[in-house]
Amino acid sequence: MTWKRGRPEVERLLDANELERVAADPALARSMLAEATRHVRSARDIAPNDPAGAYQLAYDALRKAAAALLVEQGLRSTTRGGHIAIRDAVTAQFGGPKGSTAFRAFDRLRRTRNRLEYPSETGPAADLDDARDAIQEAEATLRFADDFLRTEKLTPF
Repeated sequence: MTWKRGRPEVERLLDANELERVAADPALARSMLAEATRHVRSARDIAPNDPAGAYQLAYDALRKAAAALLVEQGLRSTTRGGHIAIRDAVTAQFGGPKGSTAFRAFDRLRRTRNRLEYPSETGPAADLDDARDAIQEAEATLRFADDFLRTEKLTPF
């Protein structure tokens, strides 16, 4: 199916060279979801001893699950667009009634992950509650992306 929802935003991202067209690759999309699933499992395992590492893995799982939806359409972010382009594209296209829950925390987790990746002496570190929250949000996004790709047919954008 040709996905029309969010089309103006995706076209804007393409025009700004924040997204680019690539060959649609359903096998790669499934592989990315499998990797995101492994990240979530690993995050759960390490959370008690390394909450910041668990948080970063959970964020990466969320991002990869979101990016898998784009790969299915033959889209990917450029170095110019990065993670924000992924966020903008999936939120515009899939952030409706069902997807809003899956993507609602994308930006919050992205900002916290950046703070953890580039810490300051005054910035707080992630604790176990933060890691558990990030894991739950990643799981929601992963479920949405997996369910969507199993039930919908996305054609190249």
